[in-house]
Amino acid sequence: MRVLIVNTSEKTGGAAVAANRLMEALINNGVKAKMLVRDKQTDSLTVVSAGNGWRQRWHFLWERWRIFMAMHFSRKHLFDVDIANVGTDITTLPEFKEADVIHLHWINQGFLSLSVIQIILQSGKPVVWTMHDIWPATGICHLTLGCYRFHAHCRNCKYLPKGGGDNDLSSRVWEKKQRLVEHSDILFIACSKWLAGEARQSALLGQQQVFAIPNPIDLRCFHLTDKQASRRKEQLPTDKKLILFVSQRTTNVNKGMNYLIDACKLMVDRHPEMREQLAMVLIGGHSEEFDNQFDVPVYSLGYINDTQRMVEVYNAVDLFVLPSLSENLPNTIMEAMACGVPCVGFKVGGIPEMIDHRKNGYVAEYRSADDLATGIHWVLREADYTQLASNAVRKVRHSYSQSAVASRYMEVYNQAMALKHYKL
Repeated sequence: MRVLIVNTSEKTGGAAVAANRLMEALINNGVKAKMLVRDKQTDSLTVVSAGNGWRQRWHFLWERWRIFMAMHFSRKHLFDVDIANVGTDITTLPEFKEADVIHLHWINQGFLSLSVIQIILQSGKPVVWTMHDIWPATGICHLTLGCYRFHAHCRNCKYLPKGGGDNDLSSRVWEKKQRLVEHSDILFIACSKWLAGEARQSALLGQQQVFAIPNPIDLRCFHLTDKQASRRKEQLPTDKKLILFVSQRTTNVNKGMNYLIDACKLMVDRHPEMREQLAMVLIGGHSEEFDNQFDVPVYSLGYINDTQRMVEVYNAVDLFVLPSLSENLPNTIMEAMACGVPCVGFKVGGIPEMIDHRKNGYVAEYRSADDLATGIHWVLREADYTQLASNAVRKVRHSYSQSAVASRYMEVYNQAMALKHYKL
């Protein structure tokens, strides 16, 4: 079986990381998998560039310009939506022609258009589409944030000025997607049970098959190492409890940094002795902006794109906190747990599927800095920490190993191929 995984980027972003890991998992389990990307960032022989760099750049700029116009020239939500109005025809590439299954992932920001996806479907190749967010099931947005119009028909979009209108950009793109999927045999996969449930409620995908399969992780890479040695290597204190926060861009309000700041202040107020016992470790762009906003010492490590170094950091800390306001199945929680680090996060999206409450971490009430503080203190000072760490590793090995995830994907691929064969 030959599978072509299609994603905008090779390495940047959670979807790229997940797609890359899936390719490795498939290869390690006997599948001939390749990855086709717009933004190739390594010299990997299994990752292929779609080419035409200047044309790809033009596609990106043209889509942003159309969105910018619809936003009445405001940048506020410029990158919160995608319209897939222009893209690259990949069906002429040899990698496409030799593939048995075309596996779409995150294909936005000018890589594939809806018209190109229609051409892919017309080629007769079986198509599987992994959803890393809700975009395939909505008009234009990646995060619904409490909006349920996609249950019937996207319109009056809150991302557009003055709520758009009945025939706004979201409505027009919705109708294009509707024409795309209504007679297609796309098999959709969501990375979490939560996202699968959301997708099934969409009027776009209500008649489509939607599976829930998690992302895989390479346990040969993410594993336990010596904590004190890792701290010394990263020049972190060896005599404090370290709390880790990771985000590609720490100033992204959806990642909930303000809730973490408030939770730490609450915890220190309740337990003054922890002021000298704790320290924060921040990873991500603009992390230095928060150096003086915590009541405990802060170690800003900036943006890290090196996997081995991330393994060192995970092993150096005692707790990983992700107070996101919207999440699918965050790779960071999976990575931390694989390194034996208990996690704390809000009860939102796929997080409660990963963190088993009071077994390998703590699931806090949504948007509650108070409960977040309770969870952090519980993990660090009240729970059986050794048991939590052991349970975290066990959960990842059972649910997210390469072999476990690859076998489930292979079942879907076989179903997609059988469906196409039956139609012929």
